[in-house]
Amino acid sequence: MNLMNPNDPLDLSVEPLRPADHTGLLHSWLSTPRARFWGMVDHSPAQVRAYLDAVAASEHENGRIGLRDGVPLVYVETYDPARLLPAGVLHPEPGDLGMHLLIAPPDGPTEHGLTAAVLAGVVRWCFENRGAARIVVEPDERNSAVLAKNAAAGFRVLRTVELPEGSGTKRAVLSICTRADFAASPLGDRRQRKELRGGAGADDATAERAHLGAPVAPTSHLRADVAERAHRHLIAKALAELSHERVLAPEALGDDRFALAVPGTDVRYEFRARVLPLEHWLVDPASIRRLEDGAPTALDVQTLVLEQQEPLGIPDELLSTYLEELASTFAARCATLDEARRGERPSAEGLLTADLPDVEAAMTEGHPGFLANNGRIGFSLPDYRAYAPEQGRRTRLQWVAVHAGRSTLSLGKGLDEAAHARWSLSSEERDSFADRLAGRGLDPSDYHLLPLHPWQAEHRLPITFAPDIARGDLVPLGSGGDEMQPQQSLRTFFNRTRSGAPYVKVALAIQNMGFLRGLSPQYMRDTPAINDWLAALVDGDPEFAGGGFRVLRERAALGYTGDIYHRTPTTNPHRKMLAALWRESPVPLLEPGERAFTMAALLHRDHDGTALASTMIRASVLSAEGWVEQYLRAYLRPLVHALLAHDVVVMPHGENLILRVREQQVVGAFLKDIGEEMAVLGHRPLPVAMERVRAVVPGQDKALSIFTDVFDGVLRHLAGILDADGLLPADHFWRVVAGVLDGYEADHPDLARGIAGDVDLRAGTFAHSCLNRLQLRNTLQMVDLGDQASSLLFAGDMANPVARTSVPA
Repeated sequence: MNLMNPNDPLDLSVEPLRPADHTGLLHSWLSTPRARFWGMVDHSPAQVRAYLDAVAASEHENGRIGLRDGVPLVYVETYDPARLLPAGVLHPEPGDLGMHLLIAPPDGPTEHGLTAAVLAGVVRWCFENRGAARIVVEPDERNSAVLAKNAAAGFRVLRTVELPEGSGTKRAVLSICTRADFAASPLGDRRQRKELRGGAGADDATAERAHLGAPVAPTSHLRADVAERAHRHLIAKALAELSHERVLAPEALGDDRFALAVPGTDVRYEFRARVLPLEHWLVDPASIRRLEDGAPTALDVQTLVLEQQEPLGIPDELLSTYLEELASTFAARCATLDEARRGERPSAEGLLTADLPDVEAAMTEGHPGFLANNGRIGFSLPDYRAYAPEQGRRTRLQWVAVHAGRSTLSLGKGLDEAAHARWSLSSEERDSFADRLAGRGLDPSDYHLLPLHPWQAEHRLPITFAPDIARGDLVPLGSGGDEMQPQQSLRTFFNRTRSGAPYVKVALAIQNMGFLRGLSPQYMRDTPAINDWLAALVDGDPEFAGGGFRVLRERAALGYTGDIYHRTPTTNPHRKMLAALWRESPVPLLEPGERAFTMAALLHRDHDGTALASTMIRASVLSAEGWVEQYLRAYLRPLVHALLAHDVVVMPHGENLILRVREQQVVGAFLKDIGEEMAVLGHRPLPVAMERVRAVVPGQDKALSIFTDVFDGVLRHLAGILDADGLLPADHFWRVVAGVLDGYEADHPDLARGIAGDVDLRAGTFAHSCLNRLQLRNTLQMVDLGDQASSLLFAGDMANPVARTSVPA
C-alpha cells in the first residue's frame, strides 16, 4: 500500500473534456458500483457520449480530465449553480462555482489518502484556476464516504434539498466551501494556512460564526408581541414550579382560581390552575394577570422574581446573576418563538419521523423543572446562534495538541491509543494534525489530541493558557473536519459527518444552570473504568436485556494538567477548562426500523402547544395506558432494578436517556452521561478506583433516587401533559406506574425492598427534594459534586402517588 499525505500537493495536469476521445474511458469509470451515485451504472457508451456532448455544448458547464504522470485519474465537472440548480435551492453569490468529482477506480492496491489528496487538489484548482470564491456541491445524502471527505475539505452543510435527477429526484446535501473554509480544514494547503500559534483556533471560530450570518436586525426577535408570550410562558412556569416546591404559596379562590400576593404591596397575580398528584400545578398561561391597585399591568418574569426575592430566598449578592440567567432564558424563548412565527420551527407532527439530531434541535424548554434553565452567561448573540442546541447549527470543534507528559488520557476496555485515534478522528484529521505538528519540528507521538468547544478555543485557550502555548505544552491545531451539532447538554456534540462516530463532551467555561460547565481531568481519570463496570453489570443481567436497556459508555477521557492552575493550593474552575470525554453513539446500536431521540422530547410542546408525547400516542396503535406502560417498562423498571438488585443509582433525567422508538412506541433506552452522575449506595465490592462512587445511605435516601429523579423529575411532568391533553387522567397515570412496580415485585419478590430490605418505593410519603431552591440559594454552584447528598434542600414530605394505601388491591 502506498501512503499519501493529503496535505502534500498532488501533481495533476488538467485537459479539457473531449467526448469523442473520453467516452470509453468515462464509461468504464461510470459503470462501476463505486460510481453509482452518478446514476449511470447501466448506461451504454452511447448514452454516456450523449451526456458528455451535452456538457461540452453547455455554456454553463465545463468538463475536465485530471491526469497524474500522464495517466487519467479524475473527471471534474464545474457549473454555474445560479443557472443549473432549481430556483430557491441556493441563494447565489458572486464567484459561486458548482463542482462534481469522479475518481478513477483503482487498478491495483488502494492508495491510502488518494481520494483526500485528489479532492484537496481539485478544490485548490477551483479556487486558484477557476476563480471560485465559493464552491458548491450537492452529493446524494446516502453517499456517506463523499460527505465525510467533503467535511474534511471544509465544506459546510447548508441543508438537504430535493434535486431533479434523471426521471426522478435525489435528496442532496447542499454544501459550500470558501477559501477560508478550505485553508482551515484538515485537507487545506499548509501554504495557504496561516501559522496557528497563539489563537488560530479563535480566528477559525470567529470565521465560523461570521459564516452563519446575522439577521438584518439581530435583535428583531425581541419585540413586544413575542416578549409578551415569552414572559407569560415563564411566569406560568415560575408559578407552577415554585408552588410545587412550596416556595410560593398561592391562595385558593375557588373554581380553580388562585392569587399570589406580593408582600408589602398592592400587587397580586391571579391565574387559573389545577393541582395534580405530586402537587403538580397545571397553570393556564392565558389566565395570568398582574394587578397593581386592582389595575392590570404588563407581565415581566424578572419583575416577578424581584418582587418575590424574600420568599424565594435569593441572596442579595447573587440576585443580579440569577436575573441575568432569567434574561438569557427569556431571550432564548423569544428567539424560538420568532423562528416559529417565520415557519422555521418543527411541529410535533413533523418530529414523528425526525432523526436524533433533528429532534434534539427541536427542544426549546431546557430542564422541565428549573425556571432559569438557559442562562449561558458568557455567550454573545452570535455565540447563541452558532452554538445553542435549539438552533441546530453544525459547527467544527477546534483541536489542540497537549503534551502527553502534562495530560491524562484514560481509556476503557478494548481501547488503546491507536484505536481511540481511529474512533475519535477521521483519517484526514489524523494525517493533517500529525503533519502540522511535524511541520513545527514536533514529534506527534509526544502529544495527545484534545478537542475544544469553539467558544473555549476563542475565549480561553489563547489567553488563560498563553504561557502553556508559549512553552509548547499546548499546540493549537485549528479546526477539525467533522461537522458537529451541539446537544441539549450544551457542551456535548453529535457527529453529523461520520455516522456512528462518538459523542464528544468538552469543557465550556460559561455559567449555566448553577454551574460553570467545566470538566475535571482528575475526576474523569476513572470515568472509563466506571463506565465499563456499569456496562458489564447491565450486560450481564437479563432483567436489563428484557427491557431493552443498555449503557452508552464513556470510553475515553483526556484532560490537560500541566498548567499553573493545577499547582495552586486549592481546586479552582481553571483546572476544568481543557478536557474532553468520548461517548458511544446509539446510532450503530439501533435495530432495523428503530430511531432514537432524547427522552427530554417526551416533555416537549411545540410552538402551537402540541405535545410530542401526545402526538406519538395518537399515532401509535396502543391506548394511552398501554403506551405509558410500555414506556415505563423501558425506563422505570430498569432503574428500579438497578436500585433494588444492585444498589446502583444514576441521574436518569430527560437528557441522560436516549429512547429507542419503533412505530411511535418506546421499545428500549440507552443510559448515558454516567461519569459524574452514578453512585453505589451499599457495601457491595468495588474496584479500588471506583470507591469515589460509593455513598452508603439509609433506605429512605436510596428510594429518593426514584422518588426525586424519576417520579418528581420526569413522570410528574409527563402525567401533567397527558392529563392536560385529555389522553390519560393523572390519577390513572399513576395507577399504571403502580402496576409496573407490582409487575416487578411479582417477578422479583426477593428484591421488592432491595438487597438490604430497607427500600420501600410504596411508602406513604417521601422527602420533597427541591431543585429551584438549590439554584436560588446559590446560582453559581447549586451543589458540591463531590458530596451531592449533603447539598440537597427539602420542603417537608410529599404524598407518594403509588403508595400501597392509595392503590387498589
